[in-house]
Amino acid sequence: MNPLLDKLQPYPFEKLRRLFAEVSPAPGMSAISLGIGEPKHATPEFIRSALAGNLDGLANYPATAGLPALREAIAAWLVLRYGLKDIDPLTEVLPVNGSREALFAIAQTVVDGGRGGVVVCPNPFYQIYEGAALLSGAEPYFVNADPALDYRINYAAVPDSVWRRTQLVYACSPGNPTGNVMPLEEWRTLFELSEKFGFVIASDECYSELYYDEANPPLGALQAAQTLGRGFERLIMFSSLSKRSNVPGMRSGFVAGDAALMKQFLLYRTYQGGAMSPPVQAASTAAWRDEDHVRANRRLYAEKFSALLPLLAPLGAQMPGGGFYLWLKTPIADDRFARDLYRDYNVTVLPGSYLARETSAGNPGKDRIRIALVAPLAECREAVERLSKFTLSF
Repeated sequence: MNPLLDKLQPYPFEKLRRLFAEVSPAPGMSAISLGIGEPKHATPEFIRSALAGNLDGLANYPATAGLPALREAIAAWLVLRYGLKDIDPLTEVLPVNGSREALFAIAQTVVDGGRGGVVVCPNPFYQIYEGAALLSGAEPYFVNADPALDYRINYAAVPDSVWRRTQLVYACSPGNPTGNVMPLEEWRTLFELSEKFGFVIASDECYSELYYDEANPPLGALQAAQTLGRGFERLIMFSSLSKRSNVPGMRSGFVAGDAALMKQFLLYRTYQGGAMSPPVQAASTAAWRDEDHVRANRRLYAEKFSALLPLLAPLGAQMPGGGFYLWLKTPIADDRFARDLYRDYNVTVLPGSYLARETSAGNPGKDRIRIALVAPLAECREAVERLSKFTLSF
């Protein structure tokens, strides 16, 4: 067996299952889960129709590079969304089976495991970053999101001795779980470090279309690069339809950026077997070409935040810059809070410490919980009311 597998930690939801293993929730209360970030809004009918109407494509092996129509639709969306002057759909865009597998695969493409490399990750973080680093033979290095800096990452705190070994940096904006959006100056710092030390930047932007100020969508990595007058050297971004279009089961996203890096990534994925099904490509093409359903989706989330934030003020609830999570303080240890809330009110939330690692500056998820406002408003309201009652007991 691959000995690197032994370095993997249990996934947060496996930890949660163990936490609840010997707990019975209060009888008579319906189960409500705010623990998993799985979109629950309806999949738009036109996407379902495009998928069903292209089932003849199942008779063909798909090309890893994807259909030209899909790559062109993604490129057109990038120009529309981020104001990019130009992006080549043939060399700078690649469809992938969801951002999760692509975020894992990029480490296997970029990291030279024989050089004692480092992969820098935000902390807290999406657990795929750590697993990808470890299974590439690299060492993950975690940099805490600082609440005093609006959860920005203080890259200046990373010593040069670490940067000299760094081969890949994962960035996430809007952040999971904090919802923070990286400002231009943070991108400038990261680009300057990349130029100095030569590492690749992988920008995870799967929550980019869940924002609540229509006049100010979150800044993207490629957009930041263009704004700062640089190219896409050593920079790629990852996006997904899962949250944007409510199709998590379709497993559809894309990677875009540095053409030289994309060429090597395509080579890796050709052997990995990462080609997207033709019906999924057809449905994805339709999804990327429509914005009306995306705006309607944002309105549903905005209604939830508007209704629920006042109820969660005692836990320090703040409107996130993007995404559908709230990152809340707990009056007791986060794992105990989650366990007892489940026991007394049958509401599931995720302990913040499960999403982070201990560093010299502490565990930034300690005494916090992440709740995902993915269920319908009435169900979310009921869960939040129960959570509020539980909090009043402290």
